[in-house]
Amino acid sequence: MKYQQLENLESGWKWKYLVKKHREGELITRYVEASAAQEAVNLLLALENEPVRVNVWIDRHMNPALLNRMKQTIRARRKRHFNAEHQHTRKKSIDLEFMVWQRLAGLAQRRGKTLSETIVQLIEDAEHKEKYATQMTTLKQVFRRY
Repeated sequence: MKYQQLENLESGWKWKYLVKKHREGELITRYVEASAAQEAVNLLLALENEPVRVNVWIDRHMNPALLNRMKQTIRARRKRHFNAEHQHTRKKSIDLEFMVWQRLAGLAQRRGKTLSETIVQLIEDAEHKEKYATQMTTLKQVFRRY
């Protein structure tokens, strides 16, 4: 599915991505020399509110090894941004203990389904079981009367 690219918004995301990577200690510039790298980083930090210039900085100074990872991150963020606009595409997250996640992932893999599809299937199975149990209880009560 294709999503519209919004230059100003995505430039802000790119700026945040690069600053985060820099703070984590990754080399975000193409320069080997520390002073040139620091100068480029300082220039980037000054561009926080200038989205058009962030793209120019990326073209001139960014470490090429970081380009694909940044593109993937921005693409994922764009998808989440547009999916959040509609209730039926909005994603939610839940915390699971590792063992629970591992069992759920294994079940999903065996069934050839996504985690979400597997959870829905398990809920539906539980609802059917509950409905069946209620019907059986009702039938038992009817037979006891006779």
